[in-house]
Amino acid sequence: MDDWMLIAFDSTQQALRAEMLLEYADIEIDLCPTPKTITAGCALSIQFPKEELASVQQIIVQENVEIRGIYYNNKEKYISI
Repeated sequence: MDDWMLIAFDSTQQALRAEMLLEYADIEIDLCPTPKTITAGCALSIQFPKEELASVQQIIVQENVEIRGIYYNNKEKYISI
């Protein structure tokens, strides 16, 4: 999962909503704990393949999903895009 990206949220409700929307769109995801290096109001994050970034962003915008940010792991830390 080194080439996966991560979405962090401020609320569990938004994380679960995003999970449902992304699964419905047949995007491979993994619900995981939010890394300690990312400040977020929710302990849940969603990982997804970086190839799906455009689709994920489109769903987030179209469905008005509130997120903290989208990040990628550069092996040392998570970087916001």
